[in-house]
Amino acid sequence: MFLLRNSAIALAISFSIAAEANELVLEDTIVSATRFSDSQLPMASHISVISREEMRDIPAQSLPDILRVVAGIDVRPLYGAFGIDAVIDMRGFGATGSSNTLILVDGQRANPIDMGGIIWSSIPKDGIERIEIVRGAGSVLYGNGASGGVINIITDKSGTSHVNATAGFGSFGYQAADGQLTAGNEQAYLKLFAHAASADGYRQNSRQSEDNLSGRAGLFVGSAELFADYTIYQDSARLPGALSAVVLAGNPRSANTPRDYQDRDGYRVRPGISYRINEQLTFNAEIAIEHQDLNSHYFSAYGNSSSDRIRDTTSFTPRLRWRHDLGNLPSETVIGMDLYDGKVTSTNQGYASQGAKQNSAAFYLQNVTNLNDAISLTLGGREQRMEQSAWQAAYAPYFAPAMNGQATRNQNAVDASLAYSAESWRIFGKTGTTFRFANTDELFGFDPFSYAPTFAGKLRPQHGTINEVGGSLRLGPVKLRASLYRLNLSDEIGYDNRLFANANLAPTRRDGLETEADWKITDSLSTRLAYTYIDASFRSGNYAGNTLPLVPHEQFSLQTIWDSGWTGKYSALIKHVGDRRYDSDFSNVAGMLAGYTTFDLQGGWTLKSWLLTAKLLNAFDRKYVPYAGYYGSGVYAYYPADGRAAYVSARYDF
Repeated sequence: MFLLRNSAIALAISFSIAAEANELVLEDTIVSATRFSDSQLPMASHISVISREEMRDIPAQSLPDILRVVAGIDVRPLYGAFGIDAVIDMRGFGATGSSNTLILVDGQRANPIDMGGIIWSSIPKDGIERIEIVRGAGSVLYGNGASGGVINIITDKSGTSHVNATAGFGSFGYQAADGQLTAGNEQAYLKLFAHAASADGYRQNSRQSEDNLSGRAGLFVGSAELFADYTIYQDSARLPGALSAVVLAGNPRSANTPRDYQDRDGYRVRPGISYRINEQLTFNAEIAIEHQDLNSHYFSAYGNSSSDRIRDTTSFTPRLRWRHDLGNLPSETVIGMDLYDGKVTSTNQGYASQGAKQNSAAFYLQNVTNLNDAISLTLGGREQRMEQSAWQAAYAPYFAPAMNGQATRNQNAVDASLAYSAESWRIFGKTGTTFRFANTDELFGFDPFSYAPTFAGKLRPQHGTINEVGGSLRLGPVKLRASLYRLNLSDEIGYDNRLFANANLAPTRRDGLETEADWKITDSLSTRLAYTYIDASFRSGNYAGNTLPLVPHEQFSLQTIWDSGWTGKYSALIKHVGDRRYDSDFSNVAGMLAGYTTFDLQGGWTLKSWLLTAKLLNAFDRKYVPYAGYYGSGVYAYYPADGRAAYVSARYDF
């Protein structure tokens, strides 16, 4: 195990040994590192790419579970096979992982302005070309909420005509049907995906369902592409709630809240243009409009409550890439703006109605220059302004007065990186700053003495520095990668249960090591190993030296794939997550939430136009808890994971 000295800057060396035909990081197609799809200059970042073929080989049922094989990512579902409530946490942010890991779909934000979850069902797995994972702060290009990293889901934009249909069945009443239609030529294309699924669930009162219609249409006019992405979705989830330690030990499949449920529906439309003005200039822009209506219902011995929560967001993201060169040095600059507008209104029964607005405007610039054939330099900067307001109505039954407040914050980020590339190896070093504004839900708080609602607009933006070095080395059929980093944060935003509100925490530090290894043992047998170590702790204050909650010191995954040809393709995945502190246990007095190891299996068989797949997840029926909280006085809340489950599916390509 390693320990970074307090005076040291985080360094990393990453080695990559791989056959060219199985290369994981595709330098010339990384969208996430430039916000353009055909950058030719190398980027100084620790980037992994999961291709469409690799996605199919991972024994996973939901899109979040696919990400478990990547170093530096912790996936925490509450319940269910769909990942409706799954939290994706990069580089150890615990309970605020979703607010510090930016999820993109074709470069556009999927993270909502509040603490709502990602609508994973609106992203068809069959329509994904690849997933790009850029570790570390992505604040210069993407701004707020990218402190842990960026996950960019790139959809397939080819117009090759294709039609297929898939049916699936599985444990706990799982049923699913999917269809795909793609048509196009050199002038236009159309892609359409339909998805419907339901499951009774592992626990009592955990039935879930989801329906989605999504796709993309494009038209080529000269050197421009006009396109529109679209999705219409609805899902529902019964909410079994958290279990006490006693109930968890006796019956982990029981429900604490046997009647609670939520229904959600919405749409997203994103028209845009990609226009190559000339050999030097390319202009991209999108306008995204999203609407969501979430209805939640809660029942208890103290009374019933419900909420109708409506969220509307609009964004405009124009950007220009200029290939201008500096003398004889190849160079390109990306200049862009991000304009976002959002509003959330919650009409509540049983407690006060409330709402919030936020408007964000940002300008960014990034330059990449090849200093010679081997060395590239990247410099970037961003300025972002956030205006937020929140209100809550008076609520007479609890003598709660009305609350209204507003705040405006400004924050900037800079980064600099240097990469050296040789024929069979590569190293890089980078340094920069990162930030996060409070989301709209974090603007609400309560006075700990009077319990009156308060506006948390005094929350300062989270900000900090990150230092990292990485690299790659290729040699034969083996590939090794690693990165070592240090992330220092001030004013980190988190929930303090002593104050009943979100607060700026004392300074924190994250020292981390991320390693990945790929070995193509034979033409038919390959393996991939990912290992992560994080030391996340408070640097000073009342909790100085204490570990941050929900951050495992160690994680690893090992996947083996055997392609036996006509007799099928088989995959086995072992995933281990180490012990963690309970959520809200900043004092480190509640003990450790036990770690766990799971084992998943998958087989796939291609028979002419048929693709048959069988999966056995959590094959040893491991009883474990991905998430649990501690709320003082011996009160724990556990959310047990699903037990062993089997799934089969059949796809027919017409």
